[in-house]
Parts: sequence; C-alpha cells; structure tokens
Amino acid sequence: MINVHQTMDKTRIPVKLHRRVCLIHTEDALLAEELLAHRKLAADLAGRLAERVLLILPGRVDSVMQELQRMGHTPQLTTGNEAK
Repeated sequence: MINVHQTMDKTRIPVKLHRRVCLIHTEDALLAEELLAHRKLAADLAGRLAERVLLILPGRVDSVMQELQRMGHTPQLTTGNEAK
C-alpha cells in the first residue's frame, strides 16, 4: 500500500506568488470562456488562472469594468480585506 503522506511530502509543485493582482471570478466556466472570446475584453486580460478565474492586465481594471457593464453584466469590485 502506498502511503499518501510520504508521496505528497516528496512532491514539489512550483508556485509563483503575485501580489495586488486584479481578477475576474465568474459564476461558471462558460461565462469565463465567453469573456475570453470577447475581442475588446481579451485585449485587457493576461490569461486564465482557473476555469472560472481570469487575470486582468495591470492598469486595465476600469476599462474591463466599463466593458462588462456595456455588455450588460453587473460586476462587483472587491478589494483587499473584502476578498477574504
């Protein structure tokens, strides 16, 4: 039998930590896919971190919020301690 704890202790996963980043967290993966496919929004996105999480380029939050509102979405801005 394999001891899971021994196996996990030996496995290292590379992690990169970024501070003060802006994200879009969608309710479902399909919406995230739709936002990535939107040409104007895609120019302001650095990429996809998870199936429902998109990374916004630095300095582009205002334009992303405006475009989401123009598209009929109701984005909520959460900062710092509110996100915990």
